[in-house]
Amino acid sequence: MDEVQDDKVAIITGASHGIGQGLVAAYRDAGFKVVASALSIGNSTDPNVRNVTGDISDSKTADLIMTEGVDGFGRLDTLVNNAGAYISKPFTHYTLAEFDLMLSTNLAGFFHITQRAVRRMETQGWGHIVNITATVAEQPVKGVPAALASLAKGGLNSVTKALAIEYASSGIRVNAVSPAIIRTHPEASYAGLEAQIPLGRIGEIQDVVSAVMYLERAPYVTGEISHVDGGQSAGHW
Repeated sequence: MDEVQDDKVAIITGASHGIGQGLVAAYRDAGFKVVASALSIGNSTDPNVRNVTGDISDSKTADLIMTEGVDGFGRLDTLVNNAGAYISKPFTHYTLAEFDLMLSTNLAGFFHITQRAVRRMETQGWGHIVNITATVAEQPVKGVPAALASLAKGGLNSVTKALAIEYASSGIRVNAVSPAIIRTHPEASYAGLEAQIPLGRIGEIQDVVSAVMYLERAPYVTGEISHVDGGQSAGHW
């Protein structure tokens, strides 16, 4: 296994809490410098972490990430598209505002920063992109309606494979991690949900982080959608 070099740089979106916060810590532990972006994020006390505040669905935020973060560090090795929105409700109850939020955050946000990242990676001849998607896009759960999440995250699954093929010859790998229920909210939010999961427990942030770091250190893996879902994607339970 190749060791991570100290001069490597990663962008992590949605980095202010939960999975994103865990990813920032993991990449720093691996020796990366990090550009951390979120809608609201304070100043970093770590000189090797540059925080960028902004709405990822706005192309200007992607520009700031590149100019204030990546250009200052001088290179870009990894982009983790972690920022996302998830709303569960019956399909006919979704509002236009919710539709716009889901697509702008999950898809427009992905487009803006990934397009800029790929341009930089092409000039270098290497790079790695990881998209955080969701098992519900492939394995809907009865009683948990989430059609817009399936629409948005399913799009990320598809584009993961498309970009993996398009940019393989440029030395750029593209993968995805597809979680199910991950413990990022107060405990009461998960009451009874263990019954939906074959392994019988709610996923932890570290479960997702470990999957991303595996992909980071797996140079022969691209176009992979790695399910971190306690077995939900394997079939009905």
